Formats: sequence, structure tokens, C-alpha cells
Amino acid sequence: MPLHTETLHYGPHGEHSAYVARNALMPGPAPAVLVFQEAWGVDEHIEDVTRRFAQAGYVAIAPDMFVKEGKRPAPLTKERLAEVLTFVNAMPMGTAFDPAKRKEALAKRDHEFAYRIEETLGAIMGTVMDLPALVPALLASTKFARDFVASRGQPVGAVGFCMGGGLASLLACHDPELKGAVSFYGSPPPDDKIASIRCPVVSFLGSKDERLMAALPGFVEKMRAAGKKLESHVYEGAEHAFFNDARPSFDLNATRDSYARTLSFFATVLA
Repeated sequence: MPLHTETLHYGPHGEHSAYVARNALMPGPAPAVLVFQEAWGVDEHIEDVTRRFAQAGYVAIAPDMFVKEGKRPAPLTKERLAEVLTFVNAMPMGTAFDPAKRKEALAKRDHEFAYRIEETLGAIMGTVMDLPALVPALLASTKFARDFVASRGQPVGAVGFCMGGGLASLLACHDPELKGAVSFYGSPPPDDKIASIRCPVVSFLGSKDERLMAALPGFVEKMRAAGKKLESHVYEGAEHAFFNDARPSFDLNATRDSYARTLSFFATVLA
């Protein structure tokens, strides 16, 4: 299937940006899937995942949640994020976010490198720890999907990974027209927003993802008590970020099953 890919700006002043992929031979508007990034931004992996959904027949849109007023801040450029991801991948799983262990690893590197890593990680965490601040950008992305010529008037769903998984669930709380949300190892939405969810939600976790596994029972119970539709899947032995084939945590079996389930879910809710 030939794909057309492009980076588009949208919003009243072009302040938002997204990587967009769609079937180049599409005869008319098709349903849209918003693909929300990990903490590493709209990088090569997220662009590849976006193309996968386009190959499945959707208008796939990956909003760049780090773009501010049309561009990324210096600490969050693609080059800086790629540098940090390389550093994180070289450390044992999860230890890069332990200040003491990170300091020990950075002590072996030159001062400028250490400064860049700390500055970029600080910028990443500042965003990840305040996802509700991104709600206006989330709603701008669904408006763009509904107005965009290739998906105009069509249903919209959302899928996200890590930080993006939390964003997909958060969007479900704020957009009553969203048809479905899929969260790959993302934080659950705030308790006081669960009652606002109008669409079904799917959650995928790895059993070794201790922080999110600890939050899962409470999320399941709160969704059940509120009468919301939640389908959760836990992959035994899988780590956080099991879907990312650019990370040491990649798990082929968990990826295969979760991707098939995601496509089946979207085939139903975006029909």
C-alpha cells in the first residue's frame, strides 16, 4: 500500500504540529487514529508506528506534544531526545530515572554531555508530571483530525505509549466524541475525571512494570464502579515499553498480541 506522509501544522496560529500518514490512494475520508508519543517525542519509532496504522487503512496522526508555538524548545529537539534515549538504553531498565544511579553514570562522561542529559530529562519529566496541562493540545488534535480533509467527518480513536498512553486515557475524559482509547503502559487518568469517559478503553501492561501494575487494580475497580468499559491485558514477563522495538525492553510476543487486539478494537469502534 503506497503511503503519503507529511508533517502538518494546525491550530489558529499553526502552533501545533503532527506527523501524518495515510493511504496515498484513499478514495475518500477514512477514520482517524491519533498516535500519542512516548516521552521521547515523535521519533523514528512513533513515526513507524503511525505508518503501521496507516497501512491498516486509517488516517494516522501523531501529534507532537513537545511543540510550543510551532517549534520544540531546545532541550526537546529530536537530536537531544535521541541522545538521552541512547544514554537511557545503555543503563539497566529503569535506573536512568534514579538520580543517584544516573549521577554515577554521568560522572564518567564530560560535563557538557551530563548537562544536556539532565536538562533534557528535566524538561521531559516536567511534561510527564503535568499531563493535564496538555489537555488543550489533545483537544486541538481531535479537532484537527475531524477537520482534516482525509478524515473529515469520520470517527476518531486514540492510542498512546507510555506518556502517550496516559494522554490517550486523559483525552477520553475530555472528548465526549472520542470513539475509543488504547493505552500502552500509560498512567490511568485522574480519579475525578473517570466519570467523564464516554468511550471504551483498552489497557496493555507488562507484568514487570511495577509502578503501573500497582495502579491497575484501583483503576479497574474505579472504572467498574463508574460503569465504564475497560479491557485490560497484562503480559507475563514483559517490561515497560515492551512495544518499542528500539528499546532493550522490546517483547515480540506481547507486541504481536497487543497490536492484533488494538487493530480488532479499532475495527469495531471506528466502523
